[in-house]
Amino acid sequence: MMTRRQLLHSAPAAGAALALRGADAIAVGSRRELFVDRFLIERLTGAAMRLQPPRREEPALVLDRPWEGRFSNYATVIRDGNEYRMYYRGLPEAGKDLSSYECTCLALSKDGKQFTRPDLGIHEYQGSRKNNLILANEPPYSSNFSPFIDTRPGVAADQRYKALAGTQKGGLVAFQSADGIRWKKMRQEGVFLKGVFDSQNLAFWSETEQKYVMYFRTFKRFNGRGVRWISRTTSDDFLYWSEPVDMTFGGAPPEHMYVNQTHPYYRAPHIYIALAARFMPGRQVMSDEEARALGVNAGYYKDCADAVLLTSRGGTAYDRTFPEAFLRPGLGVENWVSRNNYPALNTVETGPAEISFYTLSNYGQPGTHLRRYSLPMDRFASISAGYGGGEALTRPLTFSGAQLFLNFSTSAPGGIRTEILDADAAPVAGFAIEDSVELIGDQIERAVRWKQGSDLSRLAGKPVRLRFVMKDADIFALRFG
Repeated sequence: MMTRRQLLHSAPAAGAALALRGADAIAVGSRRELFVDRFLIERLTGAAMRLQPPRREEPALVLDRPWEGRFSNYATVIRDGNEYRMYYRGLPEAGKDLSSYECTCLALSKDGKQFTRPDLGIHEYQGSRKNNLILANEPPYSSNFSPFIDTRPGVAADQRYKALAGTQKGGLVAFQSADGIRWKKMRQEGVFLKGVFDSQNLAFWSETEQKYVMYFRTFKRFNGRGVRWISRTTSDDFLYWSEPVDMTFGGAPPEHMYVNQTHPYYRAPHIYIALAARFMPGRQVMSDEEARALGVNAGYYKDCADAVLLTSRGGTAYDRTFPEAFLRPGLGVENWVSRNNYPALNTVETGPAEISFYTLSNYGQPGTHLRRYSLPMDRFASISAGYGGGEALTRPLTFSGAQLFLNFSTSAPGGIRTEILDADAAPVAGFAIEDSVELIGDQIERAVRWKQGSDLSRLAGKPVRLRFVMKDADIFALRFG
């Protein structure tokens, strides 16, 4: 094991100069980069990529109204200004998919932690309009209605909200709304027909790709076995879509992905975060006796599911840096039922340094609810080094701005030092490891400093590498500015 002194003063491995010379530098600019993949990483020594476990919080909404119930599903959470909106399917009875039993509901929150139901008065249910229904008696659409706020520049006011919903038979129909409450079809017929669509199918305007992007459900066959898959299509106008392409998963073994929940992360929109439900059919945990005691519907406890973290930087590839679960089902057999732990679409900010996402809990049994999970801002995953120390070397990059900021955490004896290497893989004068001021603590954003200060403006636009020497520490994200 290397001593702390050896780690702080060791040089990059032989050949680093050759690797840097002539290489195309990654133009980072001033965008925030999350360490959810190895996009920026050239080499890790004594360090590793590590998922960050989310914190289990309180239930955000118990689905106990007569029109909701045990088989509610497919939620989307959107922050619109100071208001949080939760859209979800209501379904009180098993086996009634694609029937008038299904509806689409809306709940509201001021903090993203506790949601309430507005009395919208739009649709009648059992003789009353005192409910939160935005869509009812339209079976093909209430099953998987998936809305978003259209951020495309110049979008018409009456199309600020858009949504997709539908079935394989009729295709996905496009909806529009000015307020996200009262909706109308953009076209009567389906705008996209080439998929299975039997769960949530979602779209958004991509700022980086400058087009609408849709991720939807398909099936793919492997060795004669059908696997739930994710495919993608794009559009310039939301009405006419390109030929679909199956997503790839970087060589990971085929697994059932039931909902993909891909969305541009709001603090780094060039990175798409996907909190996907990984479905394990026939993998039974709960016994028949336990199911009867809990009141679980007989058709919904012989499978289980968890959630995994996928990422993409556009195009038709997901990165699966982490094959293990991002969210395990957890303690209690009630969490190990079919279609439990399905994440809602989107992560949202719920505090000065906190983001949240939501999952479906207690599916098919009494007490079905949507539960909130939280993370410190940007901290889905990290470069991590233990007490023995480690280091990370980035690929060549160019940046704009005058400072480097890190989102990091250390133990009391731990720390992080940063070195900047030039095009010849030599430490830049004044920015060598021995000049670095050690970062200690736990902060969402803090400027990196050297003995001469933090000003990097003379290096802006030039190809450089960053070398992090770490002890009992995590780096979650970086940004130049």
